[in-house]
Amino acid sequence: MAEAGDKARAGAGIPFTLGIFAMLLVAAASTALTAELFPGNRVAIWSCGLVLACVFSGLARWRLRGELRKLERAVQSLPEFDPDSASLPRMSDLADAVQALYGTSQRLQQRLGGAQADRLQLEALLDSMQDAVVAVDSAGRIQWTNQKMQRLIPGASVQSPVRVGHALVQTVRDPDVLECVRSALDERAVCERRTTTMVPGRIFEVNASPMPGGGAVAVLHDITRIEQVERAQRDFVANVSHELRTPLTSITGYVETLLDHEVLSPVAEEFLSTILKNATRMNRLTEDLLTMARVESQEAELHPMPVRADLLVCDAVEAMRGLVQDEAAELEIGEATGAEVFADADSVVQVLANLIENGVKYGRGRNAAQSRVVVSARSIAASGEGEIGFVEFSVQDFGQGIASEHLGRIFERFYRVDKARSRESGGTGLGLAIARHMVESQGGTIRAESELNLGSTFLVRLPRALIGP
Repeated sequence: MAEAGDKARAGAGIPFTLGIFAMLLVAAASTALTAELFPGNRVAIWSCGLVLACVFSGLARWRLRGELRKLERAVQSLPEFDPDSASLPRMSDLADAVQALYGTSQRLQQRLGGAQADRLQLEALLDSMQDAVVAVDSAGRIQWTNQKMQRLIPGASVQSPVRVGHALVQTVRDPDVLECVRSALDERAVCERRTTTMVPGRIFEVNASPMPGGGAVAVLHDITRIEQVERAQRDFVANVSHELRTPLTSITGYVETLLDHEVLSPVAEEFLSTILKNATRMNRLTEDLLTMARVESQEAELHPMPVRADLLVCDAVEAMRGLVQDEAAELEIGEATGAEVFADADSVVQVLANLIENGVKYGRGRNAAQSRVVVSARSIAASGEGEIGFVEFSVQDFGQGIASEHLGRIFERFYRVDKARSRESGGTGLGLAIARHMVESQGGTIRAESELNLGSTFLVRLPRALIGP
């Protein structure tokens, strides 16, 4: 920077403005002196002095404008600023400005170099991703794609890549991807979708997010392998469960026949009772596994329709009368609204029956002689404009309750709060998982509230049926 300042001062011994001031002062003094020496020509002499001053001022203005043009061109050349250029201002008055420009140029080059390195590093990271990434501007034109996306787009290659600036709709024909990106651009919200038509035979999970400066970025995650594995697992569970039903039914039938029609020793009778108990439990487990496989694979057809909530409660309670009598439990119906929910009646009754069964089996307090379960349904008004409200079903017991660390996991498959107690009661560990899938598949939610020694309450919330205009 010192060299740039020295170059600006070269050829100008004293500041330009001081030199101009001195020249005008000399011209004025010379004019006054000449006018005193020749009083008769005083007007002409002062006129010549004024003309001379104007000439000096014009020359100074011309020189200054030329130097300012050079300074302007130097500013426009940033950050490519050359301190050795012959077109730099040579006036010493502008030396500080030239020096500041040189320093600014150095800082800009450093920052641009760092930004370029960061950009190249980010591009390398995105290119190494297994997910396809494409960024578009606010008008839907492609700004950037990684190599994975280049390979997915038909006709694109390293030699003929996707051209930046072209509309995404001209390059990607998949309607789900386009709709997801459009939603992110228009609604400025994250959009998630699945597509099976982007590449034949492959399944992608599409996530589109708006960018702060406008535009959006879409990420396509290939879940084909995951779907294949999950489908294979479901098929395996379903096939095994189906194949186990026949031998288990035979075992159960033969054991029941022996217990009912044969005279057995106490030891043999105890062994056969144990076999029957475990065979019955395995039968229930296979049934639950088959139900779980159907629900997860969405093979179970649902027939949602408007149905009154109080009728669903009554049907569920009536379905569990036999279990209540066997367990000598109390089953009550609390508040029951007549509002209608839009849901599949059979699946809702199955969910409520499952929750009632859990309440009967695990809802007995430490000092209580029998379990007590209360089933209710209440209407919840819409919280905002455009919503239709909900109906919340509750199944409450008054047993030992569930510790808070278990509440977040009780709806997982095979998760048990008390493993020993669950086995004794014949539970399979799938009931709550099945209930959650059935409720969520109909646009509802299910959760549990509980306190130790104060019982538990399971809450199922389903959308209300639309009321006609």
